[in-house]
Amino acid sequence: MGVDYYNILKVGRGATEEELKRSFKKLAMQWHPDKNPINKKEAEAKFKQVSEAYDVLSDPQKRQIYDSYGEEGLKSAELSGSRGGAGSYSFNSRNAEDIFAEFVGKSDGKSYGDGFGSQGSKKAQSVETKLACSLEELYKGSRRKMRISRIVPDEFGKPKTVDEILKIDIKPGWKKGTKITFPEKGNHGPGAMPADLIFVVDEKPHAVFKRDGNDLIVNQKISLLDALTGHSLNFTTLDGRTLIIPVVDIVKPGHQVVIPKEGMPVSKEPSKKGKLIIKFDVIFPSRLSAEQKSDLRRVLG
Repeated sequence: MGVDYYNILKVGRGATEEELKRSFKKLAMQWHPDKNPINKKEAEAKFKQVSEAYDVLSDPQKRQIYDSYGEEGLKSAELSGSRGGAGSYSFNSRNAEDIFAEFVGKSDGKSYGDGFGSQGSKKAQSVETKLACSLEELYKGSRRKMRISRIVPDEFGKPKTVDEILKIDIKPGWKKGTKITFPEKGNHGPGAMPADLIFVVDEKPHAVFKRDGNDLIVNQKISLLDALTGHSLNFTTLDGRTLIIPVVDIVKPGHQVVIPKEGMPVSKEPSKKGKLIIKFDVIFPSRLSAEQKSDLRRVLG
């Protein structure tokens, strides 16, 4: 028999006109190409199949020939007085849009009857949401799974809420303000294409390090004694290494130590890194005894 139009429309061979209409509406809404921008080629093929099946089974003359002789018999038969005019039967994508337009009562065949927009409609305004990242994540990179809820039309064109999991690969060196766009993953509202969903990187404060571009800054307090006599600083880096920095020079107020290649990765060249800058804050004693003052005069005087 070739193509099984009843199976395509998911109805029995004794389906009534009302059952055919109900099934066609559901399947046409589901597979209309304007509702399936990601897998549009598959949707176009399915939409054409569904429309062709409805075109045949909803027409008494075509249905009688099809039931008796199958698809081949239908397409070789001479038809008259049916939808499409006289001649042998053929079907194309334009026929599918015409049937859909006739069925939903829209002259352009591009709307879903409830106002949800087609691919040609104006795009809804993008939706932005913060993606809070630790400095460690922005240093090493990581993968996030984000659960989102959005409104989309169902197979009947009515709004429904769906949940999705989106994966975001955070790249080493990304900065605050970096945007990650998921096209058409926002709400799909009436009269517009689905909005883009944009995640904007936000940087969480860190207990030790402060970021300045590609550099990392540490504000390090040091006692007057250590500032004068020397000291070793121990830091745990953002990737978990232990960094030992000997301070052998006398540390004056405002003194800085710069360590190359221990800053943040450069996002476009992750093998390169900025600097680690240690800024010292010398802590002076709040008071000295007379004996301590005398000792200092003797040593420094």
